[in-house]
Amino acid sequence: MKRNGANLTEGKPVKLILQFAIPVFLGNLFQLFYGLIDTKIVGSTLGEGALAAVGSVSILYNLLTGFFNGLTLGFSVVTARYFGAGDTEKLKKSVAGTILLGFVTAAILVTGVFVFLRPLLSIMHVPAEQKEMAYTYISILVLGMFVTLAYNMCANVLRAIGDSMTPLILLILAAVLNVILDYVCILVFSMGVGGAAAATVISQVVSVVLCVIHIKRHFPILQVERRHFKLEKSEVRTMLSGGLSMGMMSSLVNLGTLILQTGINTLGTSVIVAHTAARKVFEIWGLPVTVLGATMATYSGQNYGAGKYDRITSGLKAALMLGCGWAVMVMIMAYTISTCLVGFIASTQNAEILYWGTTYLRVDMLFEMVCVWIVILRNTMQGVGDYKTPIFSSFLELACKIVFTAVFRLLGRHLDRAGYMDHYGDTVNCHAEKKSCISPKEDSLENISRIEKTAIRMGIYLSSKLLRNEEYYEKTSELYRDCERNRDTDGSGGSHCGCSVFLFGAKPCVSQQYFRSWNRAF
Repeated sequence: MKRNGANLTEGKPVKLILQFAIPVFLGNLFQLFYGLIDTKIVGSTLGEGALAAVGSVSILYNLLTGFFNGLTLGFSVVTARYFGAGDTEKLKKSVAGTILLGFVTAAILVTGVFVFLRPLLSIMHVPAEQKEMAYTYISILVLGMFVTLAYNMCANVLRAIGDSMTPLILLILAAVLNVILDYVCILVFSMGVGGAAAATVISQVVSVVLCVIHIKRHFPILQVERRHFKLEKSEVRTMLSGGLSMGMMSSLVNLGTLILQTGINTLGTSVIVAHTAARKVFEIWGLPVTVLGATMATYSGQNYGAGKYDRITSGLKAALMLGCGWAVMVMIMAYTISTCLVGFIASTQNAEILYWGTTYLRVDMLFEMVCVWIVILRNTMQGVGDYKTPIFSSFLELACKIVFTAVFRLLGRHLDRAGYMDHYGDTVNCHAEKKSCISPKEDSLENISRIEKTAIRMGIYLSSKLLRNEEYYEKTSELYRDCERNRDTDGSGGSHCGCSVFLFGAKPCVSQQYFRSWNRAF
């Protein structure tokens, strides 16, 4: 048969992987720009409240887009196998199956999400003051999921036959259009956050139309007829096994992140904004790893179909080497330029936002090497038809996120009960920091358990290390010891207990808003 794509079954694996992955990376980078541009423009034109509204639901959007991208990528792996085996008829049937099964799945999922969208926002603890804006933004994007699905279908079938350049070119055009439409919809038509969402959907429509035209003109191997939609049960089973497996794999990972976002949404506007900006940076930094994973799915699929199993092993080693090199680079960037990036994306120099955003990135990037191995191995297994192991791995990751969130919230309750300064400590620390402060919350040491006291001391220590402030550690520790020794000296039978302890960065002087947010969370 005449091949209309790139054959990944011949040539040096490293060279082929890079030639395929670089356009995919750039294409996905521009796709990320949809969300990044919305974040930047919303923050700079509509303010922190609107940015918090967008950020509070962005992970739900990522969850849906991740599922549809995984679904169509799983379908395209089947297409890649038939391409590698040289079976044109089955290849066209796999394309028809991608279209049919993709839109049926999308119709069911989008309808369900849209019907229960408002309850979902409540479950996610979206702040009341941002809930209506958040609903407007996410509802438009949810209804536009059919367009997102259509683009992912076109892009992934092209990549299945080795064409990774066309999706890149179309995404560049769409990203530029998205920037223009963002400003038009927000500034000219005053559509608010809804304008940002509408701009994203419209630009995606354009990319889909152009992609379909390109396929019709240049890729007859992907053009299907009515007879190709008559699928056998075995063919449907094969398509769904691959598609749903990769879709669920992506969804389970994002679901864990959604659980974390639900907790973050209780911490107030500043923390939400910080996390939103940091997540955008994280998505860009993590993109090369995701792309290497997607590349290995196609690469291993073609070679598996061609029966060249030794090339799969060689390609896997090359991908892991490239991924580990990138992991080292992002860890360096996390500790050098992350503050600047968070400030740029959030369009703010708010010290609290910069602090929390930077801390998130620095902690997250410490584990990027682990992510490299997980993502690349999962996708390679999908390419050779192993659907069970990646799913089990994703479930395990989800379980770990749930457990971690529960434990951290429990520790947070302990710290919250005892983590406030007395009036004396408040005064001393505020004078030292040369800041104005608020009256702290009262609590009695009589009601603080030994476990809680241990948590306080640990929090003081960790906070001082993260702040690199030994003087703060000594001062705060002495105040706490003094509070324990003299808890009844104020004549009230209690104490205004003396420490400001937050596990990921104690600050002697914080805003009233942060105290209220902390109380709501725990």
